[in-house]
Amino acid sequence: MAPLRLEELSATTAFAANSLTLRTGQDQYVTPPTYAIADSYTDPLASWPRVVLDDDEVVGFVRGNFAPDDPQEEFHSAVIRVTVAGEHQGRGIGTFAVRALADEARLRGFRRLTAVWEPGEAGPDRFFRAVGFVVTRETQYGENFGILAL
Repeated sequence: MAPLRLEELSATTAFAANSLTLRTGQDQYVTPPTYAIADSYTDPLASWPRVVLDDDEVVGFVRGNFAPDDPQEEFHSAVIRVTVAGEHQGRGIGTFAVRALADEARLRGFRRLTAVWEPGEAGPDRFFRAVGFVVTRETQYGENFGILAL
């Protein structure tokens, strides 16, 4: 495996990022209700979309959000989405993506990174906890709200 690297989402990589296929049962966890509902009014300039490449193959996608003045703390410095192609899961790609996002948050002066995810058998709970997120509360939609101290 070549060293993983991040690239900004572009016209060249967007199709591949949108075509990533997850493992069976994971699709329902891609966008938790908190993010789906807020997506229409969040500032697109606060978004930080990146693809994860292994050689020249898009194997993952991460989207962060940096909006310190947003009224919802869920969007101040947040992981909005982490997707790793099913056949590439378990290789550290998602961890690499979240760590890169955490590095960007630190560079921007944030002291924590947040994430929201739905609990469930095929959901990302084990992943977020393994990366270091600590669940601090439940959102109004019953999702986990986790914090990664930077």
